[in-house]
Amino acid sequence: MRLLFEMDLKDYDFSGIGYIRHSARCVTIKNGKIAMVYSSKYNYYKFPGGGVENGESNIDAMIRETLEETGLKVIRSTVKEFGYVHRIQKSTRQDADYFLQNNFYYICQVKDDVVPQKLERYEEDEGFKLVWVEPLIALKTNEQTMKSVDEAAMFERENRVLTILMQEGYFS
Repeated sequence: MRLLFEMDLKDYDFSGIGYIRHSARCVTIKNGKIAMVYSSKYNYYKFPGGGVENGESNIDAMIRETLEETGLKVIRSTVKEFGYVHRIQKSTRQDADYFLQNNFYYICQVKDDVVPQKLERYEEDEGFKLVWVEPLIALKTNEQTMKSVDEAAMFERENRVLTILMQEGYFS
């Protein structure tokens, strides 16, 4: 899978203890809009997906997380690699010195029927909901939210991936 870009804050002790947690994310586009998770509490958009569990493939994690967060059923036969983002920075966990994550993005199609979400507590608290949004609206919203938070890496990552998708003609 191609490396889309790296996010290395160079603010960590790499000789220390690392916390490694990879993720897999769904990119699905219909009629010029992209399926994203919107946080009504914090006003941001993110690609559906999340952490890869031990023993789970990246694609299985993306399919599971997309279903849980959005209710969208990914059509496995349509899944294609898009690219990944390599991220490393100082850990916010007390038991680790640095955080390392590869975020794997997959282009795929989804079925038309949507099932109820199965959100974790923090996702419920943030008001996660599935939205089909124009990419420029997601970009602008995330840019505004980035200005008001300390931890902006996720917003930057999602915006950079959205920008690559637009540059490569996925919305034309």
